[in-house]
Amino acid sequence: MVSSSHEAMHRIFQEYPGLFSRVSEVLGVTIGPPASATVMPTDLTENRPLERRVDTLLRIDMEDDQSYLLAIEAQGKKDPDKPASWMYYLSYLQAKYKLPPMLLVVCQDRATAEWAARPFRAGHPQSPALTLQALVAGPHNMPVITEVAEARKDLALTMLAAITHAGDPDIGAILKSLSTALRDVPETIANPIVELTAQGLGNRPAAQQWRNLVAVDLSFYKSFMSEEIRDEGRAEGRTEGRAEGRAEGIARGILLFLEQSGVDVPDEARERILGCTDLDVLSRWLLRAPGAASVEDVFAEE
Repeated sequence: MVSSSHEAMHRIFQEYPGLFSRVSEVLGVTIGPPASATVMPTDLTENRPLERRVDTLLRIDMEDDQSYLLAIEAQGKKDPDKPASWMYYLSYLQAKYKLPPMLLVVCQDRATAEWAARPFRAGHPQSPALTLQALVAGPHNMPVITEVAEARKDLALTMLAAITHAGDPDIGAILKSLSTALRDVPETIANPIVELTAQGLGNRPAAQQWRNLVAVDLSFYKSFMSEEIRDEGRAEGRTEGRAEGRAEGIARGILLFLEQSGVDVPDEARERILGCTDLDVLSRWLLRAPGAASVEDVFAEE
Protein backbone atom coordinates (compact mmCIF):
# COMPACT_ATOMS: atom_id res chain seq x y z
CA MET A 1 0.00 0.00 0.00
CA VAL A 2 1.28 3.47 -0.89
CA SER A 3 2.02 5.48 2.27
CA SER A 4 0.74 8.98 2.93
CA SER A 5 4.29 10.38 3.03
CA HIS A 6 4.98 8.82 -0.39
CA GLU A 7 1.88 10.55 -1.78
CA ALA A 8 2.82 13.92 -0.30
CA MET A 9 6.39 13.88 -1.65
CA HIS A 10 5.20 14.01 -5.25
CA ARG A 11 1.72 15.55 -4.99
CA ILE A 12 3.19 18.68 -3.44
CA PHE A 13 4.32 19.54 -6.98
CA GLN A 14 0.77 19.16 -8.28
CA GLU A 15 -0.40 21.70 -5.73
CA TYR A 16 2.60 24.01 -6.21
CA PRO A 17 4.10 23.38 -9.70
CA GLY A 18 6.24 26.51 -9.47
CA LEU A 19 8.11 24.83 -6.62
CA PHE A 20 10.23 22.86 -9.10
CA SER A 21 11.83 26.06 -10.35
CA ARG A 22 13.07 26.86 -6.83
CA VAL A 23 14.13 23.26 -6.20
CA SER A 24 16.10 23.21 -9.46
CA GLU A 25 18.19 26.15 -8.21
CA VAL A 26 19.10 24.14 -5.11
CA LEU A 27 20.06 21.21 -7.35
CA GLY A 28 22.28 23.37 -9.53
CA VAL A 29 20.07 23.23 -12.62
CA THR A 30 18.36 26.56 -13.21
CA ILE A 31 14.86 26.03 -14.63
CA GLY A 32 12.81 29.21 -14.88
CA PRO A 33 9.34 29.65 -13.35
CA PRO A 34 6.46 28.20 -15.37
CA ALA A 35 3.87 30.27 -17.18
CA SER A 36 1.43 27.42 -16.59
CA ALA A 37 1.40 23.78 -15.55
CA THR A 38 -0.96 20.95 -16.42
CA VAL A 39 -1.38 17.71 -14.49
CA MET A 40 -0.97 14.90 -17.01
CA PRO A 41 -2.18 11.26 -16.92
CA THR A 42 0.29 9.16 -14.97
CA ASP A 43 -0.51 5.85 -16.66
CA LEU A 44 2.35 4.94 -19.02
CA THR A 45 1.02 1.46 -19.84
CA GLU A 46 1.15 0.24 -23.42
CA ASN A 47 -1.28 -2.26 -24.95
CA ARG A 48 0.29 -5.17 -23.12
CA PRO A 49 -0.28 -6.73 -19.66
CA LEU A 50 2.61 -4.92 -17.90
CA GLU A 51 1.40 -1.77 -16.14
CA ARG A 52 3.72 1.18 -15.58
CA ARG A 53 2.69 4.30 -13.72
CA VAL A 54 4.73 7.35 -12.74
CA ASP A 55 3.85 9.05 -9.43
CA THR A 56 3.16 12.55 -10.77
CA LEU A 57 3.48 13.93 -14.28
CA LEU A 58 3.26 17.64 -15.12
CA ARG A 59 3.44 19.47 -18.42
CA ILE A 60 5.32 22.71 -17.76
CA ASP A 61 4.81 25.58 -20.23
CA MET A 62 7.29 28.44 -20.10
CA GLU A 63 6.91 32.12 -21.01
CA ASP A 64 9.12 31.64 -24.09
CA ASP A 65 6.64 29.06 -25.50
CA GLN A 66 9.01 26.21 -24.63
CA SER A 67 7.48 23.20 -22.83
CA TYR A 68 8.76 20.12 -21.05
CA LEU A 69 7.42 17.20 -19.04
CA LEU A 70 8.30 16.79 -15.38
CA ALA A 71 8.01 13.26 -13.98
CA ILE A 72 8.18 13.17 -10.17
CA GLU A 73 8.87 9.97 -8.25
CA ALA A 74 8.78 9.56 -4.47
CA GLN A 75 11.37 6.94 -3.49
CA GLY A 76 11.39 5.45 -0.01
CA LYS A 77 14.25 2.96 -0.37
CA LYS A 78 16.88 1.66 -2.76
CA ASP A 79 15.34 -0.47 -5.50
CA PRO A 80 17.67 -2.03 -8.09
CA ASP A 81 14.77 -2.44 -10.53
CA LYS A 82 13.69 1.20 -10.39
CA PRO A 83 16.32 2.80 -12.68
CA ALA A 84 15.19 0.61 -15.58
CA SER A 85 11.60 1.75 -14.97
CA TRP A 86 12.71 5.38 -14.90
CA MET A 87 14.52 4.94 -18.22
CA TYR A 88 11.35 3.45 -19.66
CA TYR A 89 9.24 6.35 -18.36
CA LEU A 90 11.49 8.98 -19.94
CA SER A 91 11.79 7.18 -23.28
CA TYR A 92 8.04 6.58 -23.43
CA LEU A 93 7.22 10.20 -22.59
CA GLN A 94 9.65 11.52 -25.21
CA ALA A 95 8.13 9.24 -27.85
CA LYS A 96 4.49 9.88 -26.93
CA TYR A 97 4.43 13.62 -26.29
CA LYS A 98 7.43 14.77 -28.37
CA LEU A 99 8.50 16.94 -25.44
CA PRO A 100 11.76 16.75 -23.46
CA PRO A 101 11.15 14.91 -20.16
CA MET A 102 12.87 15.53 -16.83
CA LEU A 103 12.89 13.23 -13.80
CA LEU A 104 12.84 14.49 -10.21
CA VAL A 105 13.18 11.91 -7.43
CA VAL A 106 12.15 13.03 -3.92
CA CYS A 107 13.53 11.11 -0.92
CA GLN A 108 13.37 11.32 2.88
CA ASP A 109 16.32 9.01 3.44
CA ARG A 110 19.86 10.26 2.82
CA ALA A 111 21.24 6.91 1.64
CA THR A 112 18.35 6.46 -0.79
CA ALA A 113 18.79 9.99 -2.12
CA GLU A 114 22.51 9.50 -2.73
CA TRP A 115 21.78 6.18 -4.47
CA ALA A 116 19.13 7.75 -6.71
CA ALA A 117 21.51 10.59 -7.67
CA ARG A 118 24.06 8.14 -9.15
CA PRO A 119 24.21 7.75 -12.95
CA PHE A 120 22.60 4.48 -14.04
CA ARG A 121 23.67 2.86 -17.30
CA ALA A 122 21.85 0.34 -19.49
CA GLY A 123 23.52 -1.82 -22.11
CA HIS A 124 26.85 -3.60 -22.40
CA PRO A 125 29.36 -2.46 -19.75
CA GLN A 126 31.91 -1.58 -22.45
CA SER A 127 29.41 0.46 -24.46
CA PRO A 128 26.30 1.48 -22.49
CA ALA A 129 23.41 2.51 -24.73
CA LEU A 130 21.62 4.69 -22.18
CA THR A 131 22.66 6.70 -19.14
CA LEU A 132 20.12 7.99 -16.62
CA GLN A 133 20.93 10.96 -14.42
CA ALA A 134 17.96 11.98 -12.29
CA LEU A 135 17.57 15.18 -10.32
CA VAL A 136 17.20 14.23 -6.66
CA ALA A 137 15.75 16.27 -3.79
CA GLY A 138 16.38 14.87 -0.33
CA PRO A 139 17.89 15.53 3.09
CA HIS A 140 21.35 15.65 1.53
CA ASN A 141 20.66 18.84 -0.45
CA MET A 142 17.33 20.45 0.51
CA PRO A 143 17.77 23.64 2.59
CA VAL A 144 17.26 23.55 6.36
CA ILE A 145 14.87 26.49 6.76
CA THR A 146 14.73 27.53 10.41
CA GLU A 147 14.22 31.30 10.05
CA VAL A 148 10.62 32.49 9.94
CA ALA A 149 11.42 35.29 7.50
CA GLU A 150 12.93 32.77 5.08
CA ALA A 151 9.96 30.44 5.50
CA ARG A 152 7.55 33.28 4.68
CA LYS A 153 9.35 33.90 1.38
CA ASP A 154 8.55 30.42 0.09
CA LEU A 155 6.04 28.37 2.06
CA ALA A 156 6.00 25.53 -0.49
CA LEU A 157 9.78 25.11 -0.40
CA THR A 158 9.72 25.19 3.41
CA MET A 159 7.06 22.48 3.37
CA LEU A 160 9.20 20.33 1.05
CA ALA A 161 12.20 20.97 3.31
CA ALA A 162 10.20 19.74 6.28
CA ILE A 163 9.06 16.61 4.47
CA THR A 164 12.52 15.69 3.15
CA HIS A 165 14.17 16.38 6.54
CA ALA A 166 11.46 14.50 8.46
CA GLY A 167 14.01 12.25 10.17
CA ASP A 168 16.71 14.87 10.80
CA PRO A 169 17.58 16.48 14.16
CA ASP A 170 16.69 19.92 12.73
CA ILE A 171 13.12 18.97 11.87
CA GLY A 172 11.66 20.64 14.97
CA ALA A 173 13.16 24.02 14.04
CA ILE A 174 11.96 23.69 10.43
CA LEU A 175 8.42 22.86 11.54
CA LYS A 176 8.40 25.74 14.01
CA SER A 177 9.46 28.23 11.33
CA LEU A 178 6.72 26.91 9.02
CA SER A 179 3.94 26.98 11.63
CA THR A 180 4.92 30.51 12.68
CA ALA A 181 5.02 31.72 9.08
CA LEU A 182 1.57 30.27 8.43
CA ARG A 183 0.04 32.47 11.10
CA ASP A 184 0.31 35.43 8.71
CA VAL A 185 -1.46 33.90 5.72
CA PRO A 186 -5.15 33.28 4.92
CA GLU A 187 -6.74 29.98 5.86
CA THR A 188 -7.23 29.06 2.20
CA ILE A 189 -3.44 29.07 1.78
CA ALA A 190 -2.52 27.65 5.19
CA ASN A 191 -4.94 24.73 5.37
CA PRO A 192 -3.57 22.70 2.41
CA ILE A 193 -0.01 23.24 3.71
CA VAL A 194 -1.00 22.11 7.21
CA GLU A 195 -2.58 18.92 5.88
CA LEU A 196 0.04 18.11 3.24
CA THR A 197 2.87 18.58 5.75
CA ALA A 198 1.12 16.17 8.12
CA GLN A 199 0.79 13.63 5.32
CA GLY A 200 4.43 14.01 4.33
CA LEU A 201 5.71 13.41 7.87
CA GLY A 202 3.84 10.09 7.95
CA ASN A 203 4.31 8.07 11.13
CA ARG A 204 7.60 9.65 12.15
CA PRO A 205 7.97 11.32 15.57
CA ALA A 206 8.03 14.67 13.77
CA ALA A 207 4.36 14.16 12.91
CA GLN A 208 3.42 14.56 16.56
CA GLN A 209 5.63 17.66 16.79
CA TRP A 210 3.71 19.12 13.88
CA ARG A 211 0.37 18.31 15.49
CA ASN A 212 1.46 20.09 18.66
CA LEU A 213 2.63 23.16 16.75
CA VAL A 214 -0.61 23.33 14.80
CA ALA A 215 -2.57 23.14 18.05
CA VAL A 216 -0.62 26.09 19.53
CA ASP A 217 0.47 28.32 16.64
CA LEU A 218 -2.52 27.74 14.37
CA SER A 219 -5.26 27.34 16.96
CA PHE A 220 -7.50 29.76 15.06
CA TYR A 221 -7.48 27.65 11.88
CA LYS A 222 -10.09 25.02 11.17
CA SER A 223 -8.23 22.57 9.00
CA PHE A 224 -9.05 18.88 9.28
CA MET A 225 -6.00 18.23 11.40
CA SER A 226 -6.32 21.23 13.72
CA GLU A 227 -9.97 20.39 14.33
CA GLU A 228 -8.99 16.84 15.22
CA ILE A 229 -6.38 18.08 17.67
CA ARG A 230 -8.83 20.42 19.37
CA ASP A 231 -11.40 17.62 19.54
CA GLU A 232 -8.81 15.47 21.28
CA GLY A 233 -8.24 18.16 23.87
CA ARG A 234 -11.96 18.68 24.50
CA ALA A 235 -12.98 15.04 24.55
CA GLU A 236 -10.01 12.88 25.45
CA GLY A 237 -10.90 9.23 25.49
CA ARG A 238 -13.57 9.39 22.78
CA THR A 239 -11.23 7.81 20.23
CA GLU A 240 -13.82 6.14 18.05
CA GLY A 241 -16.01 9.21 17.86
CA ARG A 242 -13.08 11.41 16.90
CA ALA A 243 -12.02 9.02 14.16
CA GLU A 244 -15.55 8.97 12.73
CA GLY A 245 -15.75 12.75 12.91
CA ARG A 246 -12.43 13.17 11.15
CA ALA A 247 -13.39 10.65 8.48
CA GLU A 248 -16.57 12.59 7.76
CA GLY A 249 -14.64 15.88 7.68
CA ILE A 250 -12.04 14.57 5.24
CA ALA A 251 -14.76 13.01 3.07
CA ARG A 252 -16.62 16.31 2.84
CA GLY A 253 -13.34 18.07 2.05
CA ILE A 254 -12.75 15.65 -0.86
CA LEU A 255 -16.22 16.39 -2.24
CA LEU A 256 -15.62 20.12 -1.84
CA PHE A 257 -12.35 19.95 -3.80
CA LEU A 258 -14.07 18.01 -6.59
CA GLU A 259 -16.99 20.44 -6.66
CA GLN A 260 -14.63 23.43 -6.91
CA SER A 261 -12.81 21.72 -9.80
CA GLY A 262 -16.08 21.11 -11.66
CA VAL A 263 -15.74 17.32 -11.42
CA ASP A 264 -19.00 15.41 -11.65
CA VAL A 265 -19.49 13.04 -8.70
CA PRO A 266 -22.10 10.32 -9.32
CA ASP A 267 -24.23 9.22 -6.37
CA GLU A 268 -22.39 5.90 -6.13
CA ALA A 269 -19.02 7.64 -5.85
CA ARG A 270 -20.40 10.17 -3.35
CA GLU A 271 -21.68 7.33 -1.16
CA ARG A 272 -18.33 5.56 -1.42
CA ILE A 273 -16.49 8.67 -0.23
CA LEU A 274 -18.88 9.54 2.58
CA GLY A 275 -19.12 5.90 3.68
CA CYS A 276 -15.36 5.32 3.92
CA THR A 277 -13.98 5.18 7.47
CA ASP A 278 -10.36 4.25 6.66
CA LEU A 279 -8.39 7.41 7.43
CA ASP A 280 -5.34 6.31 5.39
CA VAL A 281 -7.51 5.77 2.29
CA LEU A 282 -9.36 9.04 2.83
CA SER A 283 -6.07 10.91 3.22
CA ARG A 284 -4.82 9.56 -0.11
CA TRP A 285 -8.09 10.54 -1.78
CA LEU A 286 -7.83 14.01 -0.25
CA LEU A 287 -4.35 14.51 -1.76
CA ARG A 288 -5.57 13.40 -5.19
CA ALA A 289 -8.77 15.46 -5.22
CA PRO A 290 -7.34 18.93 -6.06
CA GLY A 291 -5.68 17.73 -9.28
CA ALA A 292 -8.34 15.19 -10.30
CA ALA A 293 -9.95 15.50 -13.73
CA SER A 294 -12.55 12.87 -12.84
CA VAL A 295 -13.69 10.98 -9.76
CA GLU A 296 -11.84 7.91 -11.10
CA ASP A 297 -8.56 9.80 -10.60
CA VAL A 298 -9.36 10.03 -6.88
CA PHE A 299 -9.92 6.28 -6.60
CA ALA A 300 -6.83 5.34 -8.65
CA GLU A 301 -5.01 2.20 -7.45
CA GLU A 302 -7.55 1.57 -4.66
